[in-house]
Amino acid sequence: METMSYKVGFIGGGNMSTAIMRGILRNEAQKPSDIWVSGPRIVNLKHWQDIGANVTTSNREVLLECDVVFLGVKPGMLEAALSDCVINDPRPLVIGTSKILVSMLVGITIERVHQALQSILPPPSCIKVIRIMPNTPMMVGVGSCLYSPDAKATQEDCMLLKALLSKSAVTDQIPETMIDSLGSLTGCGPAFVYIIIEALADGAVKQGVPRAVALRQAAQVVAGSGQMMLQTGKHPAQLKDEGDINKCNRSSHIKDDGDK
Repeated sequence: METMSYKVGFIGGGNMSTAIMRGILRNEAQKPSDIWVSGPRIVNLKHWQDIGANVTTSNREVLLECDVVFLGVKPGMLEAALSDCVINDPRPLVIGTSKILVSMLVGITIERVHQALQSILPPPSCIKVIRIMPNTPMMVGVGSCLYSPDAKATQEDCMLLKALLSKSAVTDQIPETMIDSLGSLTGCGPAFVYIIIEALADGAVKQGVPRAVALRQAAQVVAGSGQMMLQTGKHPAQLKDEGDINKCNRSSHIKDDGDK
């Protein structure tokens, strides 16, 4: 893939920011030297330094240097993170019209992000805001990510975001009014799937299978089933019928009868 000609920044270098950064690098379309990250302590950003990214304690530097900035601080730190851009430097922030701020702050609306931006930028604010709802499997490149753009963001801006996330997640654009409800599915869903994996493995362990093998195979069953649905586009009910669940039930009954 052709190398991208813009800079990507992260205000906050925690787990989700790291996951997105690694996905961007897997895409081989972005040079590490064009990635920036800020955090209160440089020592916590060593893994960013190790891959060749630019690290700083200045949120202002990231905001000014980068074309796309991911905001990855805790939700309660929104105002403080943006205020840091002006508190130690009274000079006005000069921001171009192409700047995109990608907020991954859970529960924080696009409107509230714009309100926070108004406190640090001369009116009118020209920064475009796209709100995303990522999930933890993005850390291994197989996540889900919902996104909602504001009225200023163009289709090209959304395509750019999708390109950046393409090696980390399956993405879907949805209205912001749906992001909390659907985000509950994508955000909490993995925890329920882990319960299913554990239950499947427990059933095999009761039949004498070593737990490590049972867990590995149960996880692969879930992963493979998901990929089967995504790649074929078939409804889960159709795939269930094609898998002949009744045959599985008959096999189970035969074993049960033999045990009696």
